[in-house]
Amino acid sequence: MIQNNQKILYYVHDPMCSWCWAFVPTWTKIQDELEGKLDIRYLLGGLAPDSDQIMPQEMQKAISGYWKTIEERVPGTYFNHDFWKVCTPRRSTYPSCRAVIAARKQQPELEKAMIQGIQEVYYLEAMNPSDDEVLINIADALGLDAEQFAVDLNSAETQQEFDAEMDLGARMGAQGFPSLILQTPEGYRYIPLDYNRPEVVLDQLKPLLEAAS
Repeated sequence: MIQNNQKILYYVHDPMCSWCWAFVPTWTKIQDELEGKLDIRYLLGGLAPDSDQIMPQEMQKAISGYWKTIEERVPGTYFNHDFWKVCTPRRSTYPSCRAVIAARKQQPELEKAMIQGIQEVYYLEAMNPSDDEVLINIADALGLDAEQFAVDLNSAETQQEFDAEMDLGARMGAQGFPSLILQTPEGYRYIPLDYNRPEVVLDQLKPLLEAAS
């Protein structure tokens, strides 16, 4: 529950969402500008359910095509396209979402580092975060208790927390990933974003922050 004039900016995302990866530089600038001014919280949206099926060739071509489109539309974004040659892709992002929760459970301050680790092994190192082993290795590299992480990764408790976050994001009105939702005492407000221009978000938030000060 939020009190008085408290406002919270929710970042609704999926670690394996390619558009979330493209948004990283702009999102970082937005957070830097809002530091100390607005409470920012991450919320996992969940892009693709658990699956052990190999991604169909048509879907592989479509998603690899999205990567190329993003590189064109968001200058500076890079994808290691070798992923489609060296990995066996599955349309399954829920494991990476649970991995963020499992990391947060051990050390909340490592939530962002876990997200970054997932994105970097996926998009830069051509490894598959749909695989538990890859996620456990990231956790270990971050200094987390790898054995406990492996237990938490697929626990019923973690899944319940993930389900609750997905439900909250949907009720807030998230429109795909990433989505920015501002919560105020009056309710939720969707904040349109631009992948190349942080001022698009900041200009919307500025009058709201000034009114609260």
